[in-house]
Amino acid sequence: MPSRAQSTVIGLRPPTLQTILESIAKNIAIVQARSDSRIMAVVKADGYGHGALTVAHAAVAAGAQWLGTTDFGEAVTLREAGLSVPILTWLNPAGFDAGAAAAGGIDLAVGSVEELQTILEQPSAGAVRVHLHMDTGMSREGVPHSEWDAIILRAVEGQRRGKIRIVGLMGHLPLADRADPRANEEAVSLMHEAKAKVTAAGFDDPLTHLAATAGALTDPATHFGMIRLGAGLVGIDPSGTTDLSGASRLTAPIVHNATVKSGTAVGYGGTYITDRTTRLSTLPVGYADGIPREISPNASVEIHGYRYPVVGRVSMDQIIINTGATYYPRGTTATVFGPQDGVTPTIQDWGGWAGTIPHTIVTNIGSRVKRTIA
Repeated sequence: MPSRAQSTVIGLRPPTLQTILESIAKNIAIVQARSDSRIMAVVKADGYGHGALTVAHAAVAAGAQWLGTTDFGEAVTLREAGLSVPILTWLNPAGFDAGAAAAGGIDLAVGSVEELQTILEQPSAGAVRVHLHMDTGMSREGVPHSEWDAIILRAVEGQRRGKIRIVGLMGHLPLADRADPRANEEAVSLMHEAKAKVTAAGFDDPLTHLAATAGALTDPATHFGMIRLGAGLVGIDPSGTTDLSGASRLTAPIVHNATVKSGTAVGYGGTYITDRTTRLSTLPVGYADGIPREISPNASVEIHGYRYPVVGRVSMDQIIINTGATYYPRGTTATVFGPQDGVTPTIQDWGGWAGTIPHTIVTNIGSRVKRTIA
């Protein structure tokens, strides 16, 4: 362990979340090596917290042929940013503009007869490109199996009227994170059934997509014509089978130091008591910035190649780390999480320490944290 760290920092660099473009490209390459299907880069939730436009541009540059969002406004933003690849949006909690979708070349997925009817009733100068979203086992979104015939019949009518054009078919895998193709068999069977019904109704062969990251990495039978890569873009494999590259690095400066005696209570409630004379340093990130309040005693950060534990309760604006006998000057940068290198904590580590999944770690990083690109 070093006895003292040297630093020439004059000012403080604010807490920063850096998006690593090379990692996004590496993750897409891993998936491309396992599938012949097209890749849709799903950049919902602001690109899983990494910046939707940043991730979208990087993904397309790396070979993604489609982009996906879960809100129409997000899709419009992508198109206005100059991204010309096909874009699909589903769920659309704020609604959608069918005319703008047709004019902007934005595909809409519909998961109910009611949604499809909304498109048919809206004015549009051209046909809206539509993906029928079928429930393949989630009971969360998508057309229930009992209503497949009804929506297909309505779609036939809408296409005959020139209001829509059925170009795609989608579903979701409820059990893909088990990394067991047997768990996906029912959903795959339902997707084949849906595709057979759609083609039998006279539609051209629809672009069919069922798998997200876990299915893309573990089960070729789920790939169909396209796979949706969302969490995998930023280094998260829900199946836990593949080492992907973390696409973000969260850093924060030390803003305060103290040397305290053995028996000193730390933080709100005094939940941590020092057992020896030690050095404590404060980092200006807390639960308002996305640091989980409920974390295990194993939580740590990295400074100059060493891990130091987070001690005491997470505050709204700060956490405290115990650096033992090592003194780090005010302004020294600590890495809260980053790509796996054997020392730096990862978002997977933080998910485990907080009893959650890594997705929540990156999507909860607050607006006070500066964003940069590497």
